[in-house]
Amino acid sequence: MILDFVNMGLGSVLLLLMLLIFSALRILREYERGVVFQLGRFWKVKGPGLVLVIPGIQQMVRVDLRVVTLDVPPQDVISRDNVSVKVNAVVFFRVVDPQRAIIQVENFLMATSQLAQTTLRVVLGKHELDEMLAERERRAKVIHADGEKQAAAALLEAARMLSLQPEAMQLRYLQTMTQVAGDRASTLVFPLPMDLLGPLLTRVAKASEGKS
Repeated sequence: MILDFVNMGLGSVLLLLMLLIFSALRILREYERGVVFQLGRFWKVKGPGLVLVIPGIQQMVRVDLRVVTLDVPPQDVISRDNVSVKVNAVVFFRVVDPQRAIIQVENFLMATSQLAQTTLRVVLGKHELDEMLAERERRAKVIHADGEKQAAAALLEAARMLSLQPEAMQLRYLQTMTQVAGDRASTLVFPLPMDLLGPLLTRVAKASEGKS
C-alpha cells in the first residue's frame, strides 16, 4: 500500500515537472527576438530558436524584427506661404534594438506613428507650395526614368537572346503575323525576310536543275 502511494506521488511529481518544462519552452522564429525579464528586471535578449523561460520567475516579450509598413493618416499642413495642404505618407521602419524598443518606449508602433506625423508637418511647413509640387514632379520623373531604364534593359536582354537563336526570331515573327492576321478589318502587307525564303529558293533551284 505504501509503495503504491509512493509510486503515485512520484508519477504526479514527474507529470508536474513535464508540464512545467513544456510550459517553459518557447520557439522564436528567425525574424523574432525575445526580451526576457527575470523577477521584473531586464535579463537578456534571446532568440531565434528554442528558448527556455522559467514560469513565475521570468517573462518574455516577443519583438518582430521585420520591416513594418506604417500608413501615416492625412495631415493638414500649412506651407511657408500660408497655403493649407492635406498630405499623407508611408513610413518603413524596423526594430534594430529589441531591448530599447521594449524598455524605453511604452508602445514603439504608436510612438513611431506620432513622430512621423509631427515630422511630416514640421518639414513640409518649412517649404512653399510650389516647392512641394516641384519636388513631387521631380520624384515622378525619377520613378518614370527608372522604369524606362529597366524596360530598356529587359528589351536589350531579349534582343541578345534572339540574336543567339535565329530560329526564335523567325518564330516570333510568325507569331506576330498570326496575331495581326486575326483582325480582318484591314489589309496588312508584311515584308518577308530573305532568311525565310532562302531555303525555299534553294529547293526550287535544285528541282529546276534536276529537271533540266
